[in-house]
Amino acid sequence: MSHPASVSRAPDLITPERTAAVDAAITSRRSIRRFLPTEVPRAVVEDILRVASRAPSGTNTQPWRVHVLTGASLKALVDRLMAAYNDPAQVGLHQEEYDYYPKEWISPFIDRRRKVGWDLYSLLGIAKGDKVRMHEQTGRNFRFFDAPVGMIFTIDRVMGQGSLLDYGMFLENIMVAARARGLDTCAQAAFNAYHALISDQLGLDAEREMVVVGMALGHADPEAIENSLLAERVTVSEFATFWP
Repeated sequence: MSHPASVSRAPDLITPERTAAVDAAITSRRSIRRFLPTEVPRAVVEDILRVASRAPSGTNTQPWRVHVLTGASLKALVDRLMAAYNDPAQVGLHQEEYDYYPKEWISPFIDRRRKVGWDLYSLLGIAKGDKVRMHEQTGRNFRFFDAPVGMIFTIDRVMGQGSLLDYGMFLENIMVAARARGLDTCAQAAFNAYHALISDQLGLDAEREMVVVGMALGHADPEAIENSLLAERVTVSEFATFWP
């Protein structure tokens, strides 16, 4: 009888083709902000989540929980979110539970944030100071950018900050697995402020389950100008230090 520690696996077959395929799935990922109405079969979504669940997590805790919305359930959530977002009486009522972004911005982070924002607005022809169109564009987040699949990710409040690091790897796996299947995504922190509304709509136990982030999934609209945006990345030498 073999000892569990001696269980082996098939050797990894590293080939140029395999490397290129993995690299392409990673580097072709971008935030898509307009989707086609083309449906995504449930089996495909389940397959993506199955692959993504191989993400590492501290002591195999697997802290992720995914609420997948399509059809009537997706529309119902979108309708409630849009009603709240467009209601002047609710301005300022919805706040994030945790700090996704810093309370005080500093360079270079604020510079990168501003650049990608204005690059998007420039593509869409939204001028500085055009608050009406800015409001409309931000509101598209709550429509999941018209994607046929919307996902809300939650975590048990008992988990610590390290589990959010684990969660990030799980989310990245979803986005890369989607690209490998010809699909696109947009991870959206905009939902975090509306956690109470989302919890109520989905019937969550808000005392235990915290909204982490949302994500749109579907087929990118190839004609949408906003989907041509490719956010810049700094070079390796700017963020990596190699110690001899």
